[in-house]
Amino acid sequence: MVDISESKNFKEASAECDDIVDPWIVSSTSDNGVNYEKLIERFGCSHIDDELIERLEKVAGRPVHALIRRKIFFSHRDLHTLLKAVESGKKFYLYTGRGPSSDSMHLGHLIPFIVTKWLQETFDVPLVIQLTDDEKTLWKNLTVEQSMKMARENAKDIIAMGFDIDKTFIFSNLDFMGRCSAFYQNIIRIQKCVTFNQVKGIFGFGDSDIIGKIGFPAAQAAPAFSTTFPFIFGKDKLPVLIPCAIDQDPYFRMTRDVSPRLGFPKPALIHSSFFPALQGAKTKMSASDANSAIFLTDTPKQIKTKINKHAFSGGKQTLEEHREFGGNTDVDVSFQLLRFFLYDDDELERIRVAYTKGELLSGEIKKIAIDTLQPIVSDHQAKRKEVTDEILEKFMTPRKLNYDLIIKISK
Repeated sequence: MVDISESKNFKEASAECDDIVDPWIVSSTSDNGVNYEKLIERFGCSHIDDELIERLEKVAGRPVHALIRRKIFFSHRDLHTLLKAVESGKKFYLYTGRGPSSDSMHLGHLIPFIVTKWLQETFDVPLVIQLTDDEKTLWKNLTVEQSMKMARENAKDIIAMGFDIDKTFIFSNLDFMGRCSAFYQNIIRIQKCVTFNQVKGIFGFGDSDIIGKIGFPAAQAAPAFSTTFPFIFGKDKLPVLIPCAIDQDPYFRMTRDVSPRLGFPKPALIHSSFFPALQGAKTKMSASDANSAIFLTDTPKQIKTKINKHAFSGGKQTLEEHREFGGNTDVDVSFQLLRFFLYDDDELERIRVAYTKGELLSGEIKKIAIDTLQPIVSDHQAKRKEVTDEILEKFMTPRKLNYDLIIKISK
């Protein structure tokens, strides 16, 4: 058995911190939300600093996406190692995912996919997207049939973002397991490497948890091994880069410790911070709470109502106090929404300064957020209508993807 070195103290470290961050619960006692500096220390990952961003831009031959530049993607594992391989001309692939728990995704769910799309287009690499409908069946009060239906609906939302159909494979675990024996074979290889005590230590499982939960982490780990997709990669053992929210990191700390024993390179990761709930950064947007999130099915009127009624304000109690002391953009949800979706740096800074000085009122910054998000959601809805069942089936059909094994680096 392997020593789960990157993961073995996870639960003990979590117990010592006010923030709770795991694949199923995200909460904080602070109005500012999760303390990401402490989280980096707890999880043992590394900062995405200015030097790494500069190196990424040099290798990519273009500026990084705003979500990376603004440190919304704030930490990583082995990104330097992956970039070194790219610099030598080696190909990698991308892997990310979505746990379908509702028929519609919300804006927060888009964040890893936005950067994944940028990476795919920048490096011209294949992408696999896992829909963990099995996980949601095990953790939520959902039947297998309900979870599979939600997976297909979420897949349409993902396709509507404009991923290249010739370079992207989307699969749901409950469907793909029956189509590809290599997937289940790699799951078994992983499960043989991790003891019950180790998985309890990583994820906090108890004796009363159903056995499906205990075995599931191997299913999320398996797509990090390229041989899980023989119809794409053959027997090649390619390195992988996984863009994901930081709460998914425990799965891949386990994966990284198993990888060497199975003869695979350790997966590299880049982690995003959480998209705040409308009620404030103490929790993230939730698909199970309609008033906590802006859904991709929301109408312009619903978006306006949700932000005006529920978006936590960083403004002062009275107009006089706000004009004198200004607002707090660190806790103001409308400003945080703009950090994620308003990509004009100069305009964002103008708004930040004006709000901090009290020149911009809470109602005014809410209006800016509304005016920014309404067209984004409306445009997404229009593109989603174009995603037919035939297009969905093509994305979800195991097939060879169109990519070169050698990356051409811009000089």
